[in-house]
Amino acid sequence: MTPSLLVDTHLLIWMRVEPGRLTAGEREAIDGAASRFISAVTLWEIAVLQNLGRLPADGRLLEIPKHFELLPIQPAHCAEYAMLPMIHKDPFDRMLIAQARSEHLILVTRDSTIPKYGKQGCRTLDLTLD
Repeated sequence: MTPSLLVDTHLLIWMRVEPGRLTAGEREAIDGAASRFISAVTLWEIAVLQNLGRLPADGRLLEIPKHFELLPIQPAHCAEYAMLPMIHKDPFDRMLIAQARSEHLILVTRDSTIPKYGKQGCRTLDLTLD
């Protein structure tokens, strides 16, 4: 069984509208996780992208998938966010890193900048080679 996971925004979008873009390893890790989380910041990012016309106004993107839990933004997450070095410029991704770090979750992502945080950021699950 995979440890508890936090799923990055792009993976949630693909799960909803382009499931074929997920690798077998990503699907296996997500399906086999002890717990699966979607951050409130992910829903916020999707809403922003929809508002800007960069994503379609598809209501499925703003729903929590079955067998996932919503991870709200907590004060401890904001404290972690403030401590992160400025390696990643995207505030949404920085909050996902802070949440994963605070909650001891593995962040499932294909974002090549996030693993640069190493132990000072969060643990990531790299399954893109499957």
